[in-house]
Amino acid sequence: MDAAQASTGTARLAWLDALRGLAALAVAFHHATYHYTPGLRRQITAWFDPGTFGVVVFFLVSGYIIPASLERSRSLGRFWISRAFRIYPLLLVALAAIALINLTRLWPARDGLAELNPWTVVSAHLTMLQDVLAVPNALNVLWTLSYEMLFYLMVAALFAVGLHRRSAGIATALAAAGGAAIAFSGLLPAGALAAAAGVGPVVAVTALTLAVAIGCVFSRRPAVRSCGAVLGGLLALVLLVGNSRLPVWEGLALLAVMFTGTAAHRAEHGQIKVRTAALCGAVVFTVTTAAGLWHMGGWGVPADELLGYRRAWASSLALAALVFLAGLALRRRPMPRPLTGLGVISYSVYLLHPVLLVLSDALLGRPGEDSPLHLAALLTVLVAASALTQRLVERPGQRLGRRLARRLAPPPAAKAPQTREPEPLPASAGRP
Repeated sequence: MDAAQASTGTARLAWLDALRGLAALAVAFHHATYHYTPGLRRQITAWFDPGTFGVVVFFLVSGYIIPASLERSRSLGRFWISRAFRIYPLLLVALAAIALINLTRLWPARDGLAELNPWTVVSAHLTMLQDVLAVPNALNVLWTLSYEMLFYLMVAALFAVGLHRRSAGIATALAAAGGAAIAFSGLLPAGALAAAAGVGPVVAVTALTLAVAIGCVFSRRPAVRSCGAVLGGLLALVLLVGNSRLPVWEGLALLAVMFTGTAAHRAEHGQIKVRTAALCGAVVFTVTTAAGLWHMGGWGVPADELLGYRRAWASSLALAALVFLAGLALRRRPMPRPLTGLGVISYSVYLLHPVLLVLSDALLGRPGEDSPLHLAALLTVLVAASALTQRLVERPGQRLGRRLARRLAPPPAAKAPQTREPEPLPASAGRP
């Protein structure tokens, strides 16, 4: 899941690191319990979903810092270079690892991948939009990167047309649209474009459009840069509404959550009123919670199971919002070093844990009963491996990205306005 490395080389936005560390650990724990402690997992998820919690925290953090990173640099070219070199180096390593596992038959590819043309699968994953292209994710966590990419495209488009300061209104509108989309769910089936035109053509057109949209931002002509950014934003909206794997209401809600994080940043820096941001957050989380609870009513599961799903959904969203607000309130206080350290390697934790879980299943199998020892061992190995990949893959990629950004997309001549916070260096979500 994607957020920004808050650093100027010597200083860091420690509270964002702490939130990312907590979110990454929650997602990894959530998936690992399925393998090693299924009994404990059932007890926990009857009341709380750590995966949903972690993803929502990641998206709030991304929303808070990604638009700010673009607006400080005031360069769409620098923005896309920094995003690419923050996300792709480790993503390519993780994809290569799972591809090798699949090709050596240690573990089969995820359902649906083997039936598609390999070039279609590769192209879809290279756009990071595979989850809205009707292409199964090679790793289960990669779906969040698709929504991060949609967010980047929308943020770039809004910046290009001068609407980037209207984050609260955009978040509220997206949440309202998501709530309304439930009523029209029958008219907006998942993967509608791919069903009508075929997965391959949709992937090909998307890849070409994305290449043109991002390529245009490196033009010396402002009109061409703006047109490219707007094209990317339109692509994001079309895929979100017309081809998402998730129900349309949920995709809209996720984007609303990210723009809520942006509204929080604007309120903190005096760009909008705190009351406006608070109202935006209240509307987004109320509508999203209600929409999820309503949607679950059509699942047809037993009443006690449905009650558990509903409790977990509501509690996970509420706790994610409260944790984000707590981090924001404590942003000038020292943060626990274990959490900030985990935040530094959070992207590696997020992408590597499903690879390690697949390897563990293939080589060692799963214990026949709940085994907290296996769970602890997996998390320990994960942290060690993530520290290594952060140092050997992520960090060099970021350095190279900064050098290329200075060379290929120099900042505008005018000096960017200063804020109280140190300028963030780009990083991902997903981030989980």
